[in-house]
Amino acid sequence: MEDKIRRMRELASLLSRAGQAYYQESREIMSNYEYDKQYDELVLLEKETGVILSGSPTQKVGYEVLSELPKEAHESPMLSLDKTKRVEELQEWLGGQKGLLSWKLDGLTIVLTYEGGRLAKAVTRGNGEIGEVITPNAKVFANIPLSIPYTGRLVLRGEAVIKYSDFRRINEEIPDMDAKYKNPRNLCSGSVRQLNSQITAQRNVNFKAFALVAADGVDFENSRSRQFDWLESQGFEVVEHFLVTGETLPQEVERLAEAVQTYDIPSDGLVLLFDDIAYGDSLGHTAKFPRNSIAFKWADEIRETYLKYIEWSPSRTGLINPVAVFEPVELEGTTVSRASVHNISIMESFELGEGDAITVYKANMIIPQIADNLTRSGKIQIPSHCPVCGGDTEIRQVEEVRSLYCTNPDCQAKKIKSFTLFVSRDALNVDGLSEATLEKFIGAGFIHEFADIFHLGQHREAIVEMEGFGQKSYDNLMASIEKASHTTLARVIYGLGITGIGLANAKVLCRTFRFDFPAMRQASYEDLIEIDGIGDVLAKAWIDYFSNASNQEMVDHLLKELDIKTEAVVSEEEAVFSGKTFVITGSLTHFSNRKELQALIESKGGKAAGSVSAKTSYLINNDTTSNSSKNKKAKELNIPILSEEDFLALLEEAEGGSHAD
Repeated sequence: MEDKIRRMRELASLLSRAGQAYYQESREIMSNYEYDKQYDELVLLEKETGVILSGSPTQKVGYEVLSELPKEAHESPMLSLDKTKRVEELQEWLGGQKGLLSWKLDGLTIVLTYEGGRLAKAVTRGNGEIGEVITPNAKVFANIPLSIPYTGRLVLRGEAVIKYSDFRRINEEIPDMDAKYKNPRNLCSGSVRQLNSQITAQRNVNFKAFALVAADGVDFENSRSRQFDWLESQGFEVVEHFLVTGETLPQEVERLAEAVQTYDIPSDGLVLLFDDIAYGDSLGHTAKFPRNSIAFKWADEIRETYLKYIEWSPSRTGLINPVAVFEPVELEGTTVSRASVHNISIMESFELGEGDAITVYKANMIIPQIADNLTRSGKIQIPSHCPVCGGDTEIRQVEEVRSLYCTNPDCQAKKIKSFTLFVSRDALNVDGLSEATLEKFIGAGFIHEFADIFHLGQHREAIVEMEGFGQKSYDNLMASIEKASHTTLARVIYGLGITGIGLANAKVLCRTFRFDFPAMRQASYEDLIEIDGIGDVLAKAWIDYFSNASNQEMVDHLLKELDIKTEAVVSEEEAVFSGKTFVITGSLTHFSNRKELQALIESKGGKAAGSVSAKTSYLINNDTTSNSSKNKKAKELNIPILSEEDFLALLEEAEGGSHAD
């Protein structure tokens, strides 16, 4: 008995730390498979001993809220769901009743309250008793109705989710996201709990209703299915659900198990709910679980294989992640040969060694993971040098997690941001080189400097074999690189990533030096500070960059790969907007887009900036009387606000005056 109690304390402590790391800190100290296995062991020990320890994870329904958002207690506790991995247990649980089978979505649970037909409040699940008020953020979700036909008091629950397609798009468009968020759930959690709702609005968060809590005066004829139908009639998107009986349940589970492979919304299982509202409610609940519903977690398909080696993959933070490379196996209908091991602590807990017999599975039927090591030789050597730059490595321990880091500040893997900027839309515009792809290529040693991007064709065989690539992707990438090699000088300068030199300043520099790049590289501090918009800080940044011999050599290598277009030099007579800075906002009617207007301003010697400041000469906005933030700032600084007609009149006047002189 004492041994069992000791083991229960050990499991409770470990599971609590793992849960806190995952839910609050967006990091993993154990795999999902290991967590479930240890959780089930703790449940079994509690049943055997009749003892439940204080603070046991089996009794908790959430984790404490750790943010600056306002807190609010839920009207009734939000309980977790009991779970099973066996279809037979689902059938036994359902008995002769009708049930609703739906996806168990993997996002952040939200409670919405409507009063008088308007969204009054949105609160996160939090710890099940106290949540965070995120009403301003919920109002900018992609699909939440702000007003509904029903004017009584409505309370419903649902899951805020970010689709896989949006997750991939966001990681490519916003480089920081790849470093901070490892999966759609963490990205969703961070997006929903922003203190700035403008950021939430950019993330395309969706809400899927899964439970109606209260709707005064509405008769649902004792049916959960009718509740879902009614919620849809009010404008809500509800979780996809299917009416089942004990007889039809197995085939529906099997069908959804196949569908999850291509389902765009993250799901970690299914939920079965009694359709009969009164019957379900009459069953009550335990301290942790309601008895009117149960979760079904996918039974992991486990395959045995052999570990070939550990690949060490550096990242921009200096962290070097271990990746298990094993003999290919078929899992959930696809061939897999790699799985992240996350960190040294997890790698050591598996006692991995080359040639070991291991078992692998797909977490939530999607992400390959190691389940167990059957031979545990522990023969993996932790590298003392970074595989990218050759610099020294060191093991650092943060709380209970040990990880490997590269100590070289100049490691190419740490400079991923500079490569990401170089291939971005306003720089060389290389389609197909997302930050994640760049990180793979840098980690594989294909890219050390900008010029190497134009020699990726030397690594065709390796690239075609990479996960997520193939011959078509490779061909598209090569075509994009060839197209990018024909570019403009301003794009190249911006792409170099010189501190403070944005695309607008790069264009000003090009015009000032009449597109003479050798002269620009040798420019003196005095020459630079004479240029409009280039002050002390930017001039020093430019001088510092080109004083570095390594940078000069890197630029020389790059120039050999490029065909830089010859651009017309704007004469003094044509440069009627010289020294003027314009900011463009709002919709346009005379120009097809902002870039067209921006190009006209620049062709007349002016500069187009992105935000209003004391250096702004004019703000162009057709809605001159609006209360937009840019209009307000312009008014505060006494900056003229022009419509397109005003701008064209200004241009005509300037050109007329210039010709008259």
